[in-house]
Amino acid sequence: MYRYFIYLAYDGTNYCGWQIQPNGVSVQGMLTQALITFLRDENLKVVGAGRTDAGVHACTMIAHFDSERQLEGPTVTDKLNRLLPPDIAVYKVVPVIPEAHARFDATYRTYKYYITTRKNPFERAYAWRIFQKLDFEKMNEAAAILFDYIDFTSFSKLHTDVKTNNCKIMHARWEQVDEDMWVFTIQADRFLRNMVRAVVGTLVEVGRGKLTLDGFRQVIEKKDRCSAGSSVPGHALFLVDVGYPESLFLPVE
Repeated sequence: MYRYFIYLAYDGTNYCGWQIQPNGVSVQGMLTQALITFLRDENLKVVGAGRTDAGVHACTMIAHFDSERQLEGPTVTDKLNRLLPPDIAVYKVVPVIPEAHARFDATYRTYKYYITTRKNPFERAYAWRIFQKLDFEKMNEAAAILFDYIDFTSFSKLHTDVKTNNCKIMHARWEQVDEDMWVFTIQADRFLRNMVRAVVGTLVEVGRGKLTLDGFRQVIEKKDRCSAGSSVPGHALFLVDVGYPESLFLPVE
């Protein structure tokens, strides 16, 4: 068997999320069906680097699949893009070692969340409009507190099947994109279900003056989802990068 990584992007607006669900259309399901149609393998499975929630987008998602025959990356890319809908695009397909795993071998994931303070009809699908003034400097002070911890139970969806809620956060900061747009970039070795949206929601509470820096720290230490802020809308969240060791990739002939 030959294993391949697929690099793809998608607009998550019309999907129940990445993962296949019994009562919804998923990105994983669409990609799997396209590969089955192309390779004529009904047993084919697609494994993604993570699980984006309903409505969440990806500029870069990586998934792996196996094939009984060697494939040419550009050919597979072209065929899949012809089979997939306009809101899912495959960038490239590359060979990797048989043991490579899109989820477990990822060394980091990077997400961005966009907030706008102005009504703009062309941004409404990809940014969350905030009506109140936010103190982004204070929100960055709170974001820096995340580096002091590894257990983020307070920002995890309840009743998940993970064995640990520990994550190593490598980057977390708000930056101003233009006069009315701010973006929060967060990078970690792994993320819990709903974690980024819960973190952003709690940071916004700091920015609104409803939660102090000490209060933010206490939220983390309580390890209780009910103590954190509400999850922000998913339409403004993007998975933008996933990293892997170079040793996983095979040379392209």
